[in-house]
Amino acid sequence: MSLNIPASICNNLMKATSRLWIKYLAAVILGNALYLLLSPYLPPGARHHKLVDWGTFVDLWFCLFVYGIIELIAFVLRRRSRPE
Repeated sequence: MSLNIPASICNNLMKATSRLWIKYLAAVILGNALYLLLSPYLPPGARHHKLVDWGTFVDLWFCLFVYGIIELIAFVLRRRSRPE
């Protein structure tokens, strides 16, 4: 059973998926960099000590924060470029 999906839909889907993965990658890299820069100033419980600890969750929140900022910037830029 094969799906007959038009090429234009596939191309648009691939472009959208690629953009999402680029945003995810940027959020993880920038979030981890921010965490590593600020880790000396974090309380000891918020630093990495083992493979999974509270530092892992703090690192995750840094990545989510950066992803939120990226999405906010994208939203504002889309809104500005939209004709009124």
